[in-house]
Amino acid sequence: MKHITILIPNGHTNLSTMACILGAYEILVRANDYWEKNGKQSLYEIEMAGVSINTKFMQGLLNLKTQKHVSDVKRTDLIIIPSMVSDYDENNKDNLELVDWVMRNYRNGCEIASMCSGAFMLASTGLLDGKKCSTHWCFADVFKKKFPKVNLQVEKLITDEHRIYTNGGGYSFLNLMIYLVEKYYDRQTAIYCSKIFQIEMDRQSQSAFVIFTGQKQHGDEMIMKAQEYIESKIHEKISVETLSSKFAIGRRNFDRRFIKATGNTPVEYTQRAKIESAKKAFETTRKTIHEVMYEVGYSDTKAFREVFRKITGMSPLEYRGRYNKEAAN
Repeated sequence: MKHITILIPNGHTNLSTMACILGAYEILVRANDYWEKNGKQSLYEIEMAGVSINTKFMQGLLNLKTQKHVSDVKRTDLIIIPSMVSDYDENNKDNLELVDWVMRNYRNGCEIASMCSGAFMLASTGLLDGKKCSTHWCFADVFKKKFPKVNLQVEKLITDEHRIYTNGGGYSFLNLMIYLVEKYYDRQTAIYCSKIFQIEMDRQSQSAFVIFTGQKQHGDEMIMKAQEYIESKIHEKISVETLSSKFAIGRRNFDRRFIKATGNTPVEYTQRAKIESAKKAFETTRKTIHEVMYEVGYSDTKAFREVFRKITGMSPLEYRGRYNKEAAN
């Protein structure tokens, strides 16, 4: 029998941490039960382990008891790291012990899966350097600054590379669990679990859920003004030449500073700002695709649809149908 360890962090936790731990445990237990009911031997022993006997959540409102101290887990096949708070401190003594344990087990052939902001703990091990990773979209800017060597792909719902799995934000950890059930058991067991827990299978993107606000915690006053200008001229076509000329800076230098400050090129930033405005219009009004398109500065229907799909993973019509019941009727 193989072994799965669900990690219980000590501190830097919230209610999402608890949800990830209990949700993962319940789905894996149900997968084992289904496996056994079909005449097969149980595949995995599932245990919750940490560095404290009891871990408190929400100032002691909830307590979770560990089944083992991590030091007593001599061998495991998969470590699941739940969601944590985004101001995770890798220098915390308890976290250092957990990080060292995770690294040691990975070197011994173990696989690792992080949920949502659990990617911060995983990235602090250095094991994600040069590898693909996802996390909650609202933590993307903080994550990029903290771990510049990681190939963050925040549009991805799940990444799978070199025995390491990561997933996007919130309760999308449920999709990761279905993915792991299929990988560790089989497709039929995954389908069963998806039906029991009513979780969509084969979701691949979290792009449709992203709310673009633009990285503004960078301290470059000129780029901040450029961002504000772009966001105030959503209805207009703005060229990079116009922007660099307005702020009296060369095109190449403007591009370089903009990318360094925001993580996007000026063109990408402009597109994202326009599409975010279009999304809000689709969510809250009965305007047609063409009306919204013109409002955000596009005159070419094909170009608008392509950019919208690239950013959201959906067509404008699909997006409106999902988020605006009145407009869809």
